[in-house]
Amino acid sequence: MTPDLVAVAHGTADPRGIRAVHELVRLMGRQRPDLPISLGFVDVDLPALPGLVRRVVADSNQAVVVPLLLSGGYHVYVDVAAEAARYPGRVQAAPALGPDPVLAEILADRLGDLGRVDHVVLAAAGSSDPRALADCTDTAAMLSRRIDRPVSVGYVSGAGDRLPAVLARTPGRLAVATYLLAPGFFESLVRRHARGHRVSPPLGADPRLATLALRRYDQAHHLSAVAV
Repeated sequence: MTPDLVAVAHGTADPRGIRAVHELVRLMGRQRPDLPISLGFVDVDLPALPGLVRRVVADSNQAVVVPLLLSGGYHVYVDVAAEAARYPGRVQAAPALGPDPVLAEILADRLGDLGRVDHVVLAAAGSSDPRALADCTDTAAMLSRRIDRPVSVGYVSGAGDRLPAVLARTPGRLAVATYLLAPGFFESLVRRHARGHRVSPPLGADPRLATLALRRYDQAHHLSAVAV
């Protein structure tokens, strides 16, 4: 039996962000019309992840939870992992979307022409989990190789160097790469802190993101099948 895909995102009170996440899930459905896909949230919005997984497991018995999150952190290593632990053998947890070269590719596209830019600052949400910060550092390195410019990381929350401080100490002509999935509170913070600098839009509902999420599903499902 092919497991259902349960996509999980961080909720937002911004309707633009919710639309972007739903559109990303619709793109996933268009790429895999044979695959049952549902969407839940780890915060703010409904359906909450635990209730959604409970309903999916009751209906189809098998599921893979795919975080629509750009790096590992509390929601991946605690919230998502808890669902796999609650239903051993029936629910698998896929890793976060990032780091991955696909994300660097989309970030570069969102930045556009960098002809007069000396340095890029990757603006990320942040986390108290050092593994999430390491994921962002890896993404910055991938983006740097792609655009052939130095890339620093600045955070708007959690641990790590805060975005205003990184912007203040970085010399030259700067551009800010918004390392967020969708519009919302954190995007507003990025734009406020980066006022006066060029700021790229969030990644958004990109078909390449949809393909990446489906790859995470396939990887998790394959690993579970091999383990059996």
